[in-house]
Amino acid sequence: MQKSKQEKTKLGRSSISRAATYDEMADFWGSHDITNYPTRPVKMDIGIKARRHYLAIDPRLMRKLTQEAMARGISSESLANLILQESLR
Repeated sequence: MQKSKQEKTKLGRSSISRAATYDEMADFWGSHDITNYPTRPVKMDIGIKARRHYLAIDPRLMRKLTQEAMARGISSESLANLILQESLR
């Protein structure tokens, strides 16, 4: 069987598995458990901001919203955002 380009891609040597390719790394971690190896804490700053807000919508209103969104070929979330944008202008 011929290997794909991605499977042949060379890595530097992986610090734990000593793998030189993605295939070798996958083989290693497929048969080893990371909890058996020493790890060190890593400090990371992640700036995650909530992008979704959940609102309670009356079930009958939600059915109408969903039907209208389907008719327009868009998601109900997109339609709700459009309606809110228009009404708050």
